[in-house]
Amino acid sequence: MVSDASAPAGTSASPVSATGTPSPERSSPTPAAPSAPPAVVVLDPGHNGGNASAPEVINRPVPAGGFTKPCNTTGTSTDAGYAEHEFTFDVAQRAAALLRQQGMTVLLTRTEDSGVGPCVDERAAFANHTAADVVVSIHADGAAAGVEGFHVIEPALAPDGGNAAILDASHKVATELGTAFAAATQQTLATYPGALEEPGLTRRDDLAGLNLARVPAVFIECANMRNADDAAAVSDPAWRQSAAQGIAQGVVAYLVAR
Repeated sequence: MVSDASAPAGTSASPVSATGTPSPERSSPTPAAPSAPPAVVVLDPGHNGGNASAPEVINRPVPAGGFTKPCNTTGTSTDAGYAEHEFTFDVAQRAAALLRQQGMTVLLTRTEDSGVGPCVDERAAFANHTAADVVVSIHADGAAAGVEGFHVIEPALAPDGGNAAILDASHKVATELGTAFAAATQQTLATYPGALEEPGLTRRDDLAGLNLARVPAVFIECANMRNADDAAAVSDPAWRQSAAQGIAQGVVAYLVAR
C-alpha cells in the first residue's frame, strides 16, 4: 500500500531525516537484462517497521504538492501477518544488489526496517537532492481480497504543477517497469485500482512522492497482500527475488532506451 495516506481502496545512504520455492504458475525464468549505463538509482521501500509505534510522527501533516498529507502510514500486511514494510525493504535490498552488479549507484530512502519514517516529502527530497536518474517506490497493496495483481503508478500533473517536467520520462519508466515486472514474475496485471489507464498502470496526482518528484519517478504495487494467491507469492523469498529482478530489469530497460 502506498506510503501516502488517503490513497484510494513505506551504496545505501541515510535519508534526509530518518528516525529511526515459488509456485510454478506464479514465476518463470527471467531473461538477462541488457547492460546498463552508469546511473544513480533511488529505491524507496515503502513505510517502516516502527511507524505503528509513533502515531504522533507519522500522522503529522507534510507538504504533498499543493496540499498536505500525513507524514507516513503503517502499510498493510497479509492475513498471516507478513508486513508490507518488511516486504518492501526485502525487495528493495534484492533489487539494489542486482543494480549494483550492473555498476550503478543505488541509494535507499531508508536503510533499516525498525525505524520511523522518513516522511513522504523527505523521501522525495532525498531523491531530488541526489539528482537520481530514476526513482522507484516499492509497495504492496491492501485492497479487497477478491482482486489481485500488480500495478505501476505514474505521476499525473500535481495540483501545484511542480512535477510537470518529469511526466513524460516517468511514463517511460512506468512502461518499461510494468513490462519487465510482468515478465519476471508472471504476475497478473491489476484491473481494480482507481485512476486506471490500462491493466497494470494507473496515473495519480494525490501521492506526495510523485507530486514532489523533480526526477523521473514511479510507484509499484507489487501485489495485493489481502488476496490469498498474492499473499502466498509475496511471502515466498524466491518470488521476492523475481520481483526484484523485474524491478531491476525495468530500470535498466528505461536507462538503455532513454
